[in-house]
Amino acid sequence: MKHKLRYGMIGGGPSGGVGSLHRAALRLNNEADLVAGAFSSDFEKTREMATELGLDPDRMYHSHEDMAEKESKRPDPIDFVIICTPNYLHYPAAKAFLEKGFNVSCEKPLSFTPEQACELKALAEKNNCLFCVTHTFTGHLVSREARALVRKGVLGTIRTVVVEYPQDWLLDALESETETSKTWRSRPELSGRGAAIGDIGSHMENWVNFVTGMKIDKVLAHLEAVGKGTMLDNNFQVIVKYQNGASGFFWGSQVAIGYDNAFHVKLLGDKGTLEFWQEDNNYLTLRLRGQPLQRLSRGSKYSQGESLKYVRTPAGHPEGLTEAFANIYKSFCEAIFDKLAGKPVDEDKYAYPTIDMGIEGVKFFNACVDSDEQGNVWVPLNK
Repeated sequence: MKHKLRYGMIGGGPSGGVGSLHRAALRLNNEADLVAGAFSSDFEKTREMATELGLDPDRMYHSHEDMAEKESKRPDPIDFVIICTPNYLHYPAAKAFLEKGFNVSCEKPLSFTPEQACELKALAEKNNCLFCVTHTFTGHLVSREARALVRKGVLGTIRTVVVEYPQDWLLDALESETETSKTWRSRPELSGRGAAIGDIGSHMENWVNFVTGMKIDKVLAHLEAVGKGTMLDNNFQVIVKYQNGASGFFWGSQVAIGYDNAFHVKLLGDKGTLEFWQEDNNYLTLRLRGQPLQRLSRGSKYSQGESLKYVRTPAGHPEGLTEAFANIYKSFCEAIFDKLAGKPVDEDKYAYPTIDMGIEGVKFFNACVDSDEQGNVWVPLNK
């Protein structure tokens, strides 16, 4: 039986829910144990979280720099680190661990700028580090089913992409916030140049990239800050042109009344159309030319092997967000195990969002901000 991996966590303390999702996902797989952490910039909160989780006091750290340095000198260091902090810490924390040769899993967006993202990739390559960007929706079984179907040519050549992602959770925050109590997502120094375009827009770009392999050539964007005193965008429309000639339209909003997390994608090819609803994530809708509409169920006998390998419960029993995280980590841990065994690792074959995808996401939201600031003009991603 293979040994279990050891991992550490930056962020994910008692005040945030995302850390518990990562930890629960890894417990589902039972392939890695949490052994170290700097869960908060407030060390007392780190101590509280680490004590609750049963960590050795020697592995409760004050900062990402402290943790990277001390873990690198241990005889039993972590095998990978998870970074689930506010956006402004993604780049410096990832850099600190890559410089010490650690594999990294990082929340999106990867960094504030494309230059920072490319620097992280260079460090990962230099020090032979694996890098996963946890775009959650790629972990759903039907996302992996969609990826397999597209790669098998079921849709033919994709001509058009339509993605919607409305939410309404930010309405309450906007109505209650003051200049001194703004959510970090509304503050440029913490969130970056864009808010919603980086937060949910990055999911939109990434899901299409992950499933189809298509990369964006240029964008024309309109970003809006709806609400009194809002600093950054919370509603946007983006026209997209892909490198293969396909076109796309993205609409995202965090102030759309009546919507919880309505991520919805349509991939329209010359042979058929595929639809994915994140809130109904056990199914895909497939419309093939000249055939009746098909509703494909997760984990069914007709499903592709690329998605069946992640099945945890029988068809008809819903799986959700924690399982999606777990599937990403199942892929990432598989790659780490192979790396430790001395096997060659081609990260794209392990079906987790890679650092290259993270770079595309950073280029995407920066190009969208540039387009908006320049008067809603076409801006290329690769200048």
